[in-house]
Amino acid sequence: MSRIKKIVKAIFTPITVMIIPHSSLKPLRMKLPSIGLIVLVTVWVGVSIYIAITAVKTEQYSRMKDRLGFYSTQFSELRTTMDELKKAEFDFRKIFALGTKDDILENLDTSYTGSIDMEMVKKEIKKTMESVADIKDYLSEQRDIYMATPKGWPVSGHITSGFGYRIHPQLKTKEFHTGIDIAARPRSPVMTTADGIVSYAGWSGANGNLVVIEHGFGYTTAYAHNKKIIVKVGQKVKRGDVIAYEGSTGRSTGPHSHYEVWIDRKPVNPKTYLGG
Repeated sequence: MSRIKKIVKAIFTPITVMIIPHSSLKPLRMKLPSIGLIVLVTVWVGVSIYIAITAVKTEQYSRMKDRLGFYSTQFSELRTTMDELKKAEFDFRKIFALGTKDDILENLDTSYTGSIDMEMVKKEIKKTMESVADIKDYLSEQRDIYMATPKGWPVSGHITSGFGYRIHPQLKTKEFHTGIDIAARPRSPVMTTADGIVSYAGWSGANGNLVVIEHGFGYTTAYAHNKKIIVKVGQKVKRGDVIAYEGSTGRSTGPHSHYEVWIDRKPVNPKTYLGG
């Protein structure tokens, strides 16, 4: 019992705390029981620890928020790039009629390091997209060349006079025939054999009603002796479009279509481009 009394007495024994200011002010004396000082120190230490923990958690939260925002942006960019890649793949499938993805997946590098190197992934996808773009540009150019190359018959009929030297049916002199003559029923539709732009559409002396079309890549085609022209200069035409109707205008012995193909301003044999 005496020991408990001694402990209680020690706890409530007053302790003098003196605060000495660095000025002319008088020192401040405070008497506190021992238990009061212990409680005060304990509270001060607790509050300090709480403030420190809160500050650390706030800093960690701020860093995590910034990192989350960064990765959110990265994945958003990646999702956009992947969407573009899927579209390019879809375009490729329409062009090449590729098979399934199995062949591609079998050759993928599946090694894993434990984390995503976002910059490396973006660089690889960018490189792939550039390759896809180059191939698409090449294919687009090849398609343009194909559509600009004369192909097929301008009119349904049969050849009555070929390309090269011949005796002119009216003048009876030897001359170089720069095209072919295709006989068909009068007013048969005359069609352009390639995509292009009409550069001439009108009367041209011995050629009668003449249509000339520029196709690009050095190709030009001409259609003479037409009965009626239905296109105008500057008009865009597609392969198979009707541009005129067959006739016998100009210096002609009967209804036919005189058809010429020029490459880089030189006439070539149109029969080469008629197909089967």
